[in-house]
Amino acid sequence: MELLQNHLISTFVTGKGGFATGGTCKALASTFSSLSQALWYLGKGSWSRAKLNIDAMPNDDIRSSLMEMFNRECPMVDSLGDLFMSSSQACFREHYIEFFHQLNVLSVMVRKIVSWEALTSFVSLEGSELIEKLSGDVFSGVEMNGESAKAEKKTEKRKKILGKGTAVLLQFLKDRLQSLVGGAVDPSARLEKWVQAIYSLLDPKHPGFHSLLKKVKEIVESNESRRLPKIAKGTRDCAKEQAATREKAFSIIERVFKRHGAMALYTPVFELRETLMGKYGEDSKLIYDLADQGGELCSLRYDLTVPFARYVAMNGITSFRRRQIATVYRRDNPSKGRYREFYQCDFDIAGQYETMEPDFEVVKVMTELLDELSIGDYEVKLNHRKLLDGMLDICGVPPEKFRTICSSIDKLDKQSFEQIRKEMVEEKGLTVETADKIGTFVKERGPPLELLSKLKQEGSQFLENKGSLFALNELEILFKALEKSKCIDKVILDLSLARGLDYYTGVIFEAVFKGATQVGSIAAGGRYDNLIGMFGTKQVPAVGVSLGIERVFTIMEQLQKDRNQAIRATETQVYVAILVRDVPLAAEVVSELWSSGLNAEFMVNKRVMKHIERAKSSRIPWMVIVGEREVNDGIVKLKDVEAAKEEEIPRDRLVEELQRRLNGTAA
Repeated sequence: MELLQNHLISTFVTGKGGFATGGTCKALASTFSSLSQALWYLGKGSWSRAKLNIDAMPNDDIRSSLMEMFNRECPMVDSLGDLFMSSSQACFREHYIEFFHQLNVLSVMVRKIVSWEALTSFVSLEGSELIEKLSGDVFSGVEMNGESAKAEKKTEKRKKILGKGTAVLLQFLKDRLQSLVGGAVDPSARLEKWVQAIYSLLDPKHPGFHSLLKKVKEIVESNESRRLPKIAKGTRDCAKEQAATREKAFSIIERVFKRHGAMALYTPVFELRETLMGKYGEDSKLIYDLADQGGELCSLRYDLTVPFARYVAMNGITSFRRRQIATVYRRDNPSKGRYREFYQCDFDIAGQYETMEPDFEVVKVMTELLDELSIGDYEVKLNHRKLLDGMLDICGVPPEKFRTICSSIDKLDKQSFEQIRKEMVEEKGLTVETADKIGTFVKERGPPLELLSKLKQEGSQFLENKGSLFALNELEILFKALEKSKCIDKVILDLSLARGLDYYTGVIFEAVFKGATQVGSIAAGGRYDNLIGMFGTKQVPAVGVSLGIERVFTIMEQLQKDRNQAIRATETQVYVAILVRDVPLAAEVVSELWSSGLNAEFMVNKRVMKHIERAKSSRIPWMVIVGEREVNDGIVKLKDVEAAKEEEIPRDRLVEELQRRLNGTAA
């Protein structure tokens, strides 16, 4: 950094005020400005960790002594922040030499803070014991009391769980520090020398720095050969019982979709970026972009609805009942029930129909799905985009701000109205009066027909707005249809429901689980009459629902755990145990079962208990046991695994007996 600063001074013209000018200097400063920010974050985090290390020291005297030195010698976060701001301002004012000087000072300061973090980590793990040994227990001076004994035990426990690489690095530091600080006895003096030694060790000019780098490189290379692979953040593997639960859920969902005449559609996992952009409002920032691979800019699909709209427009389709179960991708912050890769289960109806005809069916499909998945109590929050837009118009929101204000309202299930009010006023430019008017409306929620009647009563502002009046008339038809289909008891009319996606134009809805497992929305959808038209010349109205199956899985798995339900990972009906080393015999017996449509698996092994343990662990109901005697006598043993009963039957009646017992028929 100092060489760079000197190079700048000697190379570039220094103008009035002592700052360098020129394109090269500007480019360098632009490049290094990100380093300035990185150093600021590194220093701030390192200082906090060093402070935490000191606070957690079990030895009171060492903690007190170290804290006094830390406060006296370690740069403070405020100083670091001031220096970062100073360097940023110098860069902004194009005072480039001043910027690089400040950056150099900042790097030195951060190195000192990192040295303190290294020291406090070392003392926390090993140093306190080493100090006491080398100083003859100068700090304590008395026999260890109960609290100190407990602290000592904690230290021992901590040492036992250190990783191999950490232990090697600690030993390296211990050897280096003992050789560097000589025979100083006073613990405070020893700590001060250790600070200086570690600070020097982190100096690239110091010979010990290269030894440290070499040691770290050795540890990293050693770890690479032993390190287990990791799964990407926001994803999860699914196997055995979890996979069985998932397959069961998918089969229920497919059955419901097929009941309503839906046809399958498969679309690519990635789309042209232009296909996805401009469809998701503020959530567009969550789209995963792919690197350019030969001239096309592509992104992973964010949902299944936009690819469906693209397909309909591209193929000139005017009517389509679509079902699709596939993965989608969002660059979101992972949390319980929220992933970056997850399945969506979509049902959509595209085409011209009687008012609210497909809307009713889509909501009905959603309630059927959630009922048949048996997840427990839920509610369907429902609203209408035109009612929402009418409400914003009544409140005085400019039309160009409707969508961005909808995005704010959409967060009401996660944040208080006060937080949303602050966002609408301070960030999105609404007046306090307008925000407060919105607040009075979004609190309205209740039974659909009851609240609808209130909104349509004489004198209601909604009746004076063309858009909201249209929405209220559509909702009346929808609610009466849901009432006739006996599912309206699950529905709540909620004026705070906004659904942040830009493409919705009519009815919008969202299902929320009401049980103990908090996972947020589990299904959602709405009408999108203009989306398909964005990709072609023909407008094809459509409405659909998407089930967030990963969140449903989270609920199902928790319910199974609460109910102590055992889930089988396989559907195997029969386990064939071959007790002689004869693979052709095993092939003959098990193939006979497979050919008869029975689910069977087999193993060749002489140990009977190994077979029984495998059948029990997989909860397979029946075993067929074939040993040398059974082969010679032309029989097999048929064992009821759960009842632990077995009997011998003729070999040629094996399939017949298994089918009878599996079907539960009497002998």
